[in-house]
Amino acid sequence: MKSTLLQMVQSILSDMDAEDVNSIADTVEAQQIASVIEDVYYNIIAGREIPEHKQLVQLTSLSNSARPTHFTYPANLKSLVKISYNVSTGATPSWREIKYRQPDYFLENMDETGLAVTTVVGGVTIYVSNDKMPSYYTSFDDNYIIMDAYDANVETNLQQSKTRAYASAFPTFSQTDAFEPDLDETLFPYFLAEAKSTCFSLFKSGSDPKVEQAARRLKSYIRNDIWKTKQANKLVRPNYGR
Repeated sequence: MKSTLLQMVQSILSDMDAEDVNSIADTVEAQQIASVIEDVYYNIIAGREIPEHKQLVQLTSLSNSARPTHFTYPANLKSLVKISYNVSTGATPSWREIKYRQPDYFLENMDETGLAVTTVVGGVTIYVSNDKMPSYYTSFDDNYIIMDAYDANVETNLQQSKTRAYASAFPTFSQTDAFEPDLDETLFPYFLAEAKSTCFSLFKSGSDPKVEQAARRLKSYIRNDIWKTKQANKLVRPNYGR
């Protein structure tokens, strides 16, 4: 059920009763449709947690002794789910989950007898412990991650190689014939239907009722069926900070 970008363009051209192509580069119309497909693709993945886009990544350390617990987010990262740090001092790894704290709570619990460091954005002085491994992290600007501690007897700053994060990332989109968008078989029909609907609206001055109907039906279906592995039911309750 998956298709290459060229196959999607050809399918849309056929439904629009337009000139067929052997490559996206053959006509301006084909290139326009490919651009619409890319826009629709990013619209779909921006508003959903796509299982295929979850992966293990490493945080990017600043490798700066003046900011020994600072990291940046990896490129194209959408959201962090979980961070762990290898707190072992030996050859066998020992992974500790680094818990997230809201910025205000993080500051309230900082030990101001620790090491004074300045944040990258704003240059404000904060304090981190330098005699233990990290347990918590926060981000004040959604660009830099700051952990609460590092052990100066082990390392001069926290290491990228000792991080392990589970995250959702934005995949790249290539405007080439053979490119296959990174979506599974469940989402692909909806993706194609949305792309067709958008193309009809933009290039045919109106949408096709059957294409619209298919897009709506598929959108309802995929809300609960995007995971290959069955997920546990999650009861959503208000979070009152307790």
